[in-house]
Amino acid sequence: MSHQFPILPPLAALLMAGAATAAEAPFDIVIANGHVIDGSGSPWFAADVGIRAGRIAAIGKLDGAPAKRRIDAGGQVVAPGFIDMLGQSELTILVDPRLPSKIYQGITTEITGEGRSVAPLEGAARQSQAPLLEHYGITPDWRTLGEYFARLERQRIGINLGTYVGATSLREIVIGEDNHPASAADLKRMRALVAQAMRDGAMGVSTSLEYTPAPYASTEELVALASEAARHGGIYATHMRSEGDGIAKALDETFRIAREARIPVEIWHLKVSGKANWGRMGDVIKRIEAARASGLDIAADTYAYTAWANEMSAFVPPWAHEGGDAKLVERLKDPALRARIRKDMETPSEDWDNEWNEIDSAAAITIGVVKNPALLPLQGQTVAAIATARGTDPIDTLLDILVEDGGFTYCAVFGMNEEDIVLALQQPWTSIDNDSSGTSPEGPLAAEHPHPRAYGAFPRVLRKYVREEHRLTLEDAIRKFTSLPAGRLRLADRGLLKRGFAADVVVFDPGLVADRSTFADPNRLAVGMQWVLVNGVPVIADGKMTGARPGQALRGPGYRRAAAH
Repeated sequence: MSHQFPILPPLAALLMAGAATAAEAPFDIVIANGHVIDGSGSPWFAADVGIRAGRIAAIGKLDGAPAKRRIDAGGQVVAPGFIDMLGQSELTILVDPRLPSKIYQGITTEITGEGRSVAPLEGAARQSQAPLLEHYGITPDWRTLGEYFARLERQRIGINLGTYVGATSLREIVIGEDNHPASAADLKRMRALVAQAMRDGAMGVSTSLEYTPAPYASTEELVALASEAARHGGIYATHMRSEGDGIAKALDETFRIAREARIPVEIWHLKVSGKANWGRMGDVIKRIEAARASGLDIAADTYAYTAWANEMSAFVPPWAHEGGDAKLVERLKDPALRARIRKDMETPSEDWDNEWNEIDSAAAITIGVVKNPALLPLQGQTVAAIATARGTDPIDTLLDILVEDGGFTYCAVFGMNEEDIVLALQQPWTSIDNDSSGTSPEGPLAAEHPHPRAYGAFPRVLRKYVREEHRLTLEDAIRKFTSLPAGRLRLADRGLLKRGFAADVVVFDPGLVADRSTFADPNRLAVGMQWVLVNGVPVIADGKMTGARPGQALRGPGYRRAAAH
């Protein structure tokens, strides 16, 4: 029996089908005449991009296709929306859901949840978050991650947001702020909380091992939690125990967790901190490359500034934090305990990340965010300048500010070397993070004095390291912003300009895009993004914010809808 097959070649058939679809329904948007950098690392090519129903529907020559809106990209770059691998916006997105500081950088997706996550929120985890919730005027109406995502969907958000479940939060819920090992029963409950969070949509489990009570956790405890996340397809993301004198031991622990838990690992904000460690990035990279060659799935990200930013209480050794901030403040007021704290700060150590030993002087510390209104004039000043004005010793000044602010204070700290930063940035497995919450130069968030990376991390790479210094090609920078992080996070339909993918798209002039935020004047939006689309909806149009909130809560590979709702 003979069969007659169409003589039409398959490719032509597909093109005709595409044309028929286009004829049946106009594109919502066509971005025409652009230089398409698709996120894969391949060179740019000239093409139009057609968008329909929040998805990329066609890439090619679409000048005759009907469209509700046409955007003339006029030779500008058209690329996938940028993915922030560590964003910290889980609370500020409830204050200003548009997140201007993010979208003006071209960020369309953020992943957050560094050690402490927004959920689960109960017990001591709720207590530890209370000062920050109060600072932002947020009344939490969620307990689980599923309930938090439901809140985001009710209020609508300007970008896509996903999160890890934080091991610090789990330890607080089950053990509290005390320094003692997890029992078998503790681990069982913590693993159950990981499993629930993964079913609710967490991307994996995270640690931030510099900040108490996280340092109290053993490696075995972390392996157990990471193993549970791995069962649900998640990854392990970490702010390692040390990024300074103890970085070699910290890397060894990270590799052990990857190996024993059989889980991919993301090392957050890869750095070598402290002048004594400058130049060690080459050795760090060799260690990571060796781990990768052995079969461990290790990658990292960076924000590419010479200053980090964190809680100023991190200058205080971990033992002094036991029991939480109230106990910390009590110890800082006790002359004998303060003397012990000072001695530990002045003594080099590989047993904790001793930031005081990683800087030249108190001039390297700039006060960023305070909770006590009386301390607002200190924002933007260095601890050295404050010490001079007060006539007090620099260490005492730092500790006094912590007492006056109830342990809340955040700061920026200059302690890294530019060449180490560049070397980390150039690695093919390194993507980009802001490591800062979304903010705004207007409204309640404008009262803060953030690290300039909050407004500038991504455009800084495009300006400084691509355009001015030629340390990266434009195509490679875009890959680091898009397909590389999407692959790490298993976001199967983002990170590339590809038919069927979510229409997260940026349009910008690579000769003009730039950061404007500085340490002295941080609340300044980046420039150069002409169009930013999130799920096919412009959040920036012709260089101006539209106010649209088309973002989605992004759920990880273990998500189970029935469990979350």
